[in-house]
Parts: sequence; structure tokens; C-alpha cells
Amino acid sequence: MGQLLLVDSRKLDGFEGLHQAVHGSHVDVMQLGRGRLRGSLSHVGIGDFSLSIGTFSVGMRTQRVSSDDKLIIGMLLAAEERVTHWSFDMRLNDVLVIPPLLEHDGIFHGASAYAAMRFDINEVASLFGGEARLSNPETWRRRDHFRADPDSGAIAAHRLVRIMSHLRTYRSGLTPSTADFWKRSIVECMAANVMSSLPPDDTGWLPSARRLIRRVEDYLDEAGTRPMHVSEICAALGVSRRTLHRAFQEVFGLGPVSFLRHKRLCAVHSILHESVPGSTTVAAVAMQQGFYELGRFSQYYHAMFGERPSQTLGGRTVPRLRVQPSGYEL
Repeated sequence: MGQLLLVDSRKLDGFEGLHQAVHGSHVDVMQLGRGRLRGSLSHVGIGDFSLSIGTFSVGMRTQRVSSDDKLIIGMLLAAEERVTHWSFDMRLNDVLVIPPLLEHDGIFHGASAYAAMRFDINEVASLFGGEARLSNPETWRRRDHFRADPDSGAIAAHRLVRIMSHLRTYRSGLTPSTADFWKRSIVECMAANVMSSLPPDDTGWLPSARRLIRRVEDYLDEAGTRPMHVSEICAALGVSRRTLHRAFQEVFGLGPVSFLRHKRLCAVHSILHESVPGSTTVAAVAMQQGFYELGRFSQYYHAMFGERPSQTLGGRTVPRLRVQPSGYEL
């Protein structure tokens, strides 16, 4: 499990700033459009894993050199004009696969924004565990293009940008355990757009729902209080997201994502309830448990517990001793 290595964000003033458009990978860049390039570039690095989000105001050509031995999975976040990668015409929120040791050629005909994650191909078995096709490294050894669903694709792209924004703001609050959760959350945004373009896979063996739930809960108990991502559970137990979803719906009447969110909300409540006011903040505890949109977190929290998280933190009092004739009493 990697630790957070960097969170870096800077403004671009010229195309040269895009030479590291994807953190850790050198890109040859040529400006195609006229005018002074303006934009921004942000990186998050967790071990050998990185997420990069870039924006630029004019047309560009990018070429990744073939000596890069990492897998790159990218998503087009915005484009004023046509964008092509190899022979693929990209639409908004489409996902592009750039395999290791393969030169890549991309052309942006106008202002654009992108997201790209880069990591070792041997990690796919863990990051995409439970999904037979996606967890197979051979799937990612050829260049490919996945067409995003218009609705779910936009949601995934928005979530990815929000995660980056949150990590930039609260970079000091990451711990090794939460860093792994955020890495999986980033991957999930890309995976959602890939899986929406694949046919359903309902051919696998479906274990008893309650037996599967018991295995999940045993795994959660062993993990302790750290936040848990669905992809980690799927990888550890060797089941697909669809199988896990059906089991949770049958037993609890809600999906695994909602179940895990409820569990994380309970963890936040317990931490805040046991903390002395001034010793921590709601934002810090929320991030430790994998919540990055504090407004939505507060809504979830209030709906579940009937009070705001600040009330839980501020409501703790230190018991005082009262003198009784027979001795001391709380």
C-alpha cells in the first residue's frame, strides 16, 4: 500500500509546462493553435500511482515516448473542438488506454481538459479485482478506447475533479490507509466509464447472499476502522461488483456502496463522539473516512443521526466527580 508522495498544482504559461502532462511520464509537446497558452496542471502521487488533471487553452499535439513502462488510462474532461488519439475520435468522458512501452500520439484541435492516471500494470489485479476482464493485465496491454455513457460518464468526470480538488485542499490529512482508499476512488471513476461500455457479465457463480455478506463483514472487521473501497473487497474476495450488489440488495435492501457509506458515517460519529472539542476537526475526520464533498457528507450525516457533525463533536462533556457521603460518584 503506497503512501502519499505529492500533491502539486500550478498554472501553465506556455506549452513547455505540458512536458509532464502525466506525472512520471515524459511527453513531447507541440503547440498547434495560435495564441499564448494558458492552463493548469495538477498531480497527485500515491506510491507509484499518479493522477494528473490538465487544462490548456489552444490546440496541442502530444506524443508519449515508448520507453515509459507504466500503464496510462486517460479520460477527456472537456473539448471545444475535435480530439483524436491514434485513430480514435474522443467524445466527452471517453476513456483511453495507453499500454506500457507503446508510443502514443494525441491531437487536440482546441482548448481541452483531461485526466490521466498512471501506474504499474501489475496493480490491475488488485485495483479492478472481481471484474474478470478488467483485472486481467492482458486487457490493458493493447491500445483501446471505451465510449462513456453520457449520463454516468458526466457524473464520473465530475467526481474525479472533485476528488482532485479535495486532495489539493486537505493534502496534509492523508494517512497511508486513507491514501489507498483515495487511490481506489480515483480508479473507480475511470472504471465506471469502462464498465458502462462493456456487456453485462452474469455468467459467474453466485454464492449464497448471506454467506457472501458474512465474508465481507469478516474482511471489514479485520481491516478495522480504515475506510474501505468496494474494489478492494471485490479483489480480496474474488467477486464482481454485480455479484456483490445483488447480495447486498438481497440481505440489506441497499447496495454495497450505500452500506459502506453508512459504516463510514458510523465511524465518523464514534470518532467525533469520543473526541474532545478542539482536538480535531470535522473536516479532518471526514477525510480520514473517505468523504471529500463536505456539504454532501453533512447531509448524509444529518439524515442518518439527526444532528450535524459539529454538534456531535461539540456535545461531548468530560464527566465530573461529585462528592457523596459514601465516596465518589460520577
